[in-house]
Amino acid sequence: MSTAAIPGAPLPVRTPGSRARGRHRRPERPEIPAGSPALVLAVPATAGPESRSVVEELLSIVRSEQNGVQTAAGYLDSGAGGSEPGRDEYSVAELLAHAAESGLPAPVVVPLVPGPHGFLTELHALSAEYGAHVTDVLGPHPLLAEAVHVRLSEAGLARADRARLFAIATAADGVVLTTVGGEEAAAAAGITGVLLAARLAVPVVPAALDVPGSVAAAVAHLKETGSQRPALAPLVIGPEADSELLATAAEETGCPSAAPLGAYPTVGQLIAATYLAVLPAVAPEAFAAQAAAEEAAAQEAGEAAAE
Repeated sequence: MSTAAIPGAPLPVRTPGSRARGRHRRPERPEIPAGSPALVLAVPATAGPESRSVVEELLSIVRSEQNGVQTAAGYLDSGAGGSEPGRDEYSVAELLAHAAESGLPAPVVVPLVPGPHGFLTELHALSAEYGAHVTDVLGPHPLLAEAVHVRLSEAGLARADRARLFAIATAADGVVLTTVGGEEAAAAAGITGVLLAARLAVPVVPAALDVPGSVAAAVAHLKETGSQRPALAPLVIGPEADSELLATAAEETGCPSAAPLGAYPTVGQLIAATYLAVLPAVAPEAFAAQAAAEEAAAQEAGEAAAE
């Protein structure tokens, strides 16, 4: 199954897709049962060019990861005044209201943040008004550690993997894992930091970009414990953080920095997995119907084989 948007409607609908053929085709993933709620990716930013490219690519990864999933991006602010026909960017509130008015199942809302963030309180309150389920945040998770590792290697600040023994002159011997969301987010990032340290074999210290002095203190700690080439590694997808915070942190500490995670493939995979993890609980009737249909098909196939 694939997805396509209805002109003038913010939530997509299911349309038939073609099944891959050939003995070496990629195994088919289980399809989302008909009647399952849509996935609304809650973006903690105003809709605009800076966030749009990352969000659209992540949703594309989600759709490629899971057949039949209905996806839409919901922003804190759609960036449009009123309900303009033909626009393709909507706020979370608009998407939830549209689903309710259309008689659709309340969507599953996945926050596009790796950890605690200030917008979650508002998101939970808004979703509760429409009976929508808000999933956990995306981290901590090994897939996020992988994404940070890759961004560091792309910036020349870490080896691509520990199996490759050649040296990188600019490789960091200590990493500050930067995030946004205050001290709570920094504490939560510490778990991903442990996973990253295991991958890099260097110390990793979390810090909050939006807490004055937090990043500088983390850099100072690394230097006091022997690091001579500390680097910054954003545990930031992109839309949830002001780009100026990242630039300021690098400038004030004098440390090189990797790029935000952006639309790294494992982030999209994690979004899909987070949605699937709660789907049976929020749409049990859809899964029950699918199980019944599969059981009937199996029984029919067995009877046909016995004849």
